[in-house]
Amino acid sequence: MEPTQFSLTQSDIPRHYYNLVADLPTPPVPPLHPGTKQPLDPAMLEPLFPKGLIEQEVSGAAEIPIADEILDLYATFRPTPLVRARRLERALRTPARIYYKYEGASPTGSHKLNTAIAQAYYNSKEGVKRIATETGAGQWGTALALAGSYFGIPVTVYMVRVSYDQKPYRRAIIHAYGAEIFPSPSTKTNAGRQVLEKTPNSPGSLGIAISEAVEDAVTHPDTKYSLGSVLNHVMLHQSIIGQEAKKQMALAGDYPDVVVACHGGGSNFAGISFPFLRDKINGRQVRCLAAEPSSCPSLTKGEYRYDFGDTAELTPLVKMYTLGHDFIPPGIHAGGLRYHGASPLVSQTLASGLIEAAAFPQAEVFEAALLFARTEGIVPAPESAHAIRATVVEAKRAAEEGKARVILFNLSGHGQLDLGAYEAYQAGTLNGNGNGNGASAAAQAK
Repeated sequence: MEPTQFSLTQSDIPRHYYNLVADLPTPPVPPLHPGTKQPLDPAMLEPLFPKGLIEQEVSGAAEIPIADEILDLYATFRPTPLVRARRLERALRTPARIYYKYEGASPTGSHKLNTAIAQAYYNSKEGVKRIATETGAGQWGTALALAGSYFGIPVTVYMVRVSYDQKPYRRAIIHAYGAEIFPSPSTKTNAGRQVLEKTPNSPGSLGIAISEAVEDAVTHPDTKYSLGSVLNHVMLHQSIIGQEAKKQMALAGDYPDVVVACHGGGSNFAGISFPFLRDKINGRQVRCLAAEPSSCPSLTKGEYRYDFGDTAELTPLVKMYTLGHDFIPPGIHAGGLRYHGASPLVSQTLASGLIEAAAFPQAEVFEAALLFARTEGIVPAPESAHAIRATVVEAKRAAEEGKARVILFNLSGHGQLDLGAYEAYQAGTLNGNGNGNGASAAAQAK
C-alpha cells in the first residue's frame, strides 16, 4: 500500500512561531497614524490590543516562544494531517505529486483557531473583559468564539451581512460557543448606522465590519479588538502550519516546487508559505502562489500603497495591495476572501518578487472543489477551494509539459457549513463571480 498520510507526534508541534520579518531583505515600513499620517508609536495601539500582542506585532525576532497554555490547547488538534492526494492526481492524469495540509481538522473546522487561541490567551493575561471582532464567512468568528470560551472572555462578532444571511448554521455555531453576533452593517455603532443611512440594503464588507468592531472596542474601556488576518502577529501565529508541513514533507521524502494557498487577508497563505519563503530567501528553489477571487483581486489588481484597513478610517494606515477601503465586492460565497486589502507582509513579499498571485472566478473554483470532494472525500470551504483551483491549474500544466512537479497546498477549512453554496452551484444559480447579480471585479476595481 502506498503511503497517503504523513503524521507527526505531539512532540513535533512547533514550540516557537516563525517571524518572516527577521529574514526579509528589507524591513517592513511602519504603519501610519490615521490622523497625523506619521509613523505610529506602538503604544498607540493599546486601546485596541493587549501589550503581549503589540510586542509580537512589532517584533523583529526570528522566533517567538509559544506559551505553555497555548501549546496545551494546540495539542487538542495539532499536528494537523498532511495527505498525498493520490486520487486527485489520477483524476487529473498528472505527473505532479500533490499534497495538502488539512487545517479543517481543528475543532472549529479551519486554521483560524491557531491565532484565536493565542489572541484570547494574551487578552486573558491582561484581564480583558470582552473582545469585539468582525468576521466574513464566519470561520474567524467561530474560532474566536470558542477561544473566548476557553479563557472565559465574552466575544461580540460583527458578521458581514451577505454571509450572515447566506450561512445560518455559521451563526448557530457561534452562538453555541457562547458569543453574540450581529449582521454588519448594524445599528449598534455609528459606523454601521452611517452606512445604513446611505445604503439601507448594504451587503456589508469586511472593511465595514472592522469599523464596527474597532468602534465597539475603543468606546468600551473593558473591551479589546481582535483581528483574524492581515496583521503581523496573526501571520506569526499561523506559521505553525508551514513549520509542521516542512517536517511532514521530509517524512514523505519530498519538497514542494510550489506552495499554494487561498488569499483574502493573508493569514492561511502566510501560515503555510512563510516558513518555505525562509528557505527561498536562503537560496532554495520554491514558488509560493496566492490564489484569490477574481471578484476581489487585491493582489492581482490592487495598488501597492498606504490605505486604511477599514471603511470608516478608524484604523492605522498600512502599506498593502488594496482595492480601496471603500470597495464593496460582490457577495461571493467565499466570504472570508472579500477583503479590500492584503497583509502588509504578504504585500511586501509580492512587491519584492518573492511570491506570485493568481485570481479565479467563482464558477471555476466550485468546479475544482467538487472534483476534490469526489476524489479526496472532503467538501472544502469555498475559500480553500481557490487553492484547489490553483493546484489543478499547476497539475495540468505539469501534464502538458510532461514534467513531474511537487505541489503543496493548504486546505484551510472544510465546507460543511457552506452547503447552500454547493447546492446553488449545482443548480446553476451561482454565476461566475458573485451571487446572482454581483458586478464584475474589473468594473469595480477600475
